[in-house]
Amino acid sequence: MEAKKQLKHLIIYCNPNPKSLSAAYKEAVMELTEMSGNAMNVRDLYNIGFHPVLEQSDFDAVKHGQIPEEVKVEQGYIQWADLLTFIYPIWWTGMPALMKGYIDRVFTKGFAYNMDEEGQLQGLLAGKKVVILNNMGFPYDYYDKIGMLQSMKQTSDQGIFEFCGIEVAEHRFFGHLDGSSKSEREAHVNVLKLIYDKLLS
Repeated sequence: MEAKKQLKHLIIYCNPNPKSLSAAYKEAVMELTEMSGNAMNVRDLYNIGFHPVLEQSDFDAVKHGQIPEEVKVEQGYIQWADLLTFIYPIWWTGMPALMKGYIDRVFTKGFAYNMDEEGQLQGLLAGKKVVILNNMGFPYDYYDKIGMLQSMKQTSDQGIFEFCGIEVAEHRFFGHLDGSSKSEREAHVNVLKLIYDKLLS
């Protein structure tokens, strides 16, 4: 009988608070990955000190095929992975500046996407899947009612990941965290098991 191929899971985490729900997500997802027997790497953007500001030197480097070493390292991790998990809070209806800067600098033209001679988009990261886990202070129903959840999904799921050829397997928003109880927070984390049981099997 042929052995199961080991899946490679990259977790990209962005929250400065070690006691945040984002941190609880990270720990739960790491544990689920370890239990599944699959390979895992974790990139904690605050801890690794990733420089998030996209500068002219980055554009010049990409143009001449001289990718900055810290960007090349992160691209190596992404290239390695079959499954990506992005964990970050929603701040001002979007991702934290550090996470956005990571996308800006790492998902470069020629690595994450390209345009052919006829101007057709080529997603260069096809074959990979992504899960996005977001926690936010406002109630889920409030953002859902005004269409903000759909807007955030469109800008991240379509505007970033699908643009680069990555399949969005799941995008979960957990809301009203400022007023949530301990049991509600635990229930949020328990949802992760349902998501990853399928993806990591």
